[in-house]
Amino acid sequence: MTPPLPAASAGRKSPAAVLLLYITFAFLLLLLLASYSPRLQPQGHSLHRRLKLHPKSSPSASTSSGAASGGNGGQHQHHNAFDPAIAELEHRLEDKEWEREHYRLLHEGDGDGEADDHMKEWEEFLKEEEDFINDDERFNLADRIRGLFPKIDIAPQDGFVSLDELTRWNLEQARADQLHRSAREMELYDKNGEGIVSFGVFKALHQESHGDGNSLGFSWWKEEHFNASDANSDGFLDKAEFNDFLNPSDSENPKIINLLCRQEIRQRDKDGDGKLNFEEYFHGLHDHIHGYDDENADISHIGNITVAKERFSKLDKDNDGFISEHELEPVLDKLYLSERYYSRQQATHAISEADKDHDGRLTLEEMIEHPYAFYGSVYLSDDEEYFHDEFR
Repeated sequence: MTPPLPAASAGRKSPAAVLLLYITFAFLLLLLLASYSPRLQPQGHSLHRRLKLHPKSSPSASTSSGAASGGNGGQHQHHNAFDPAIAELEHRLEDKEWEREHYRLLHEGDGDGEADDHMKEWEEFLKEEEDFINDDERFNLADRIRGLFPKIDIAPQDGFVSLDELTRWNLEQARADQLHRSAREMELYDKNGEGIVSFGVFKALHQESHGDGNSLGFSWWKEEHFNASDANSDGFLDKAEFNDFLNPSDSENPKIINLLCRQEIRQRDKDGDGKLNFEEYFHGLHDHIHGYDDENADISHIGNITVAKERFSKLDKDNDGFISEHELEPVLDKLYLSERYYSRQQATHAISEADKDHDGRLTLEEMIEHPYAFYGSVYLSDDEEYFHDEFR
């Protein structure tokens, strides 16, 4: 007869029951931890994230920011504020730096130490404004985005922000920034406050304020460029024309567009006939504009003579075997990276960051939940790799 089991082993649970008990306990523990996990703040603030103002670049480089040649456009430090309120604060900060740098030019005869005396409140201003934009009560990012959303969602007004709508908004902010900086720069040359500048005055004062070169390493400041910017041909540049002069890659002035095309032809026209044959195009231009009509073009096509011939034929509208100045206009944006280019790049990046349901557009909720995608230029974090640098 089989002996009875010892009393101690009679109450022992099976291995399957023990495993189920452990799994249940672990699940309950995870639920408990999740309930106490820190929530993401819609405003984007935490102990390790702070908004910080970033002035654009040194004032002496500002005038060359738009000039470009041979595909070298856009080499300046690029940053546009998504929020006009942030842009206004950065304008004030940059204006103070600019005024300090050009104080003696603007106030001839003043004492050497007065520029520093005039700027003694600079650090206090910076601290006060950064404290302001980091105060959720006074500058709440969720509320800011709620207020901006209907201004961006306009074409059509359907409750979504599309790539085109966000690009348009970014471009508006970029052009407002350009106009502000150009107006400030014009103060150096418009001594009598008439709102116009002649080339003679500009040439006399430019070297004094900026030196011989610019950040791109070539001389843009020629009378030919000045005259091309003079849209009404009266011999002077007003504020709008002066802005075109400083930012030729963003100008819609036909004379400036034609000048930029002519400069590209000159650089690559080996036989001096004023136009480009296929060899001149292939060895001097093709790789710069590769993919202009197809953003997803295969990189292996660079240097591919078959692809180059196809693109050459697309540009050669009159089929005469040459590319003229006017035929180069469709790809000018690829040679001179403009604010239009950067605005779309920034919009594309923001949507990729905030588009939670991957439908290619943004809801108000998605924008509020991902503020760093729009305030990326002013985000400062202990985890620098977490935030992107596209807006700086």
